[in-house]
Amino acid sequence: MTEFWEASFIEKQMMWGLEPSHSAILTKDLFHKEKAKDILIPGIGYGRNAKIFSDNGMNVTGIEISKTAIDLAEQNGLDAKIYHGSVTDMPFDDKLYDGIFCYGLIHLLNEDERSKLIKDCYNQLKPNGYMIFTAVSKKAPMYGKGTQLAKDYFETTYGVKLFFYDADSVKHEFGKYGLVEVSEIDEQDGHKNHKPPMTFTFIKCKKQS
Repeated sequence: MTEFWEASFIEKQMMWGLEPSHSAILTKDLFHKEKAKDILIPGIGYGRNAKIFSDNGMNVTGIEISKTAIDLAEQNGLDAKIYHGSVTDMPFDDKLYDGIFCYGLIHLLNEDERSKLIKDCYNQLKPNGYMIFTAVSKKAPMYGKGTQLAKDYFETTYGVKLFFYDADSVKHEFGKYGLVEVSEIDEQDGHKNHKPPMTFTFIKCKKQS
């Protein structure tokens, strides 16, 4: 990705503001309840969904492909170790984590990449650890729009490829990785500018001891 497109992408991402998503808040509450200390966040971005974990005494490690985003995370005061690279190249260390949180990323990957990410995350969980994914839902307004590439997989007019999840596809992809809950959650942007909320699928998995 060129610096121009990278900067443009991050600028668009900043439209979500600096407040954590509802999914991040729910996940923080779960991790706090489970006394999780070491947290991995693939696709940490500019840190809006990570700071809530570090602010609550958790040790955050991130993975981010965009150097611009990493610089913004540091400017925004995020206290975290961030690997500069793609989640498709995981693992970046041999550490096991108490919790993993992956927000709004997995639906941007193709089938093979999604499968590898899920497996890699599960392999880096400690026994009894949780991994939480949020992915765009088939109930999102842009579902079915653009060029269809495969079942529930579309390329938008902006060239972004999205896979839209429902309960069946979640069970298919996450079923053998400790899936314990599938629900839907509406996320509003951090600026609260009255845009319609986006519907995400909230996926919770637990690694058995």
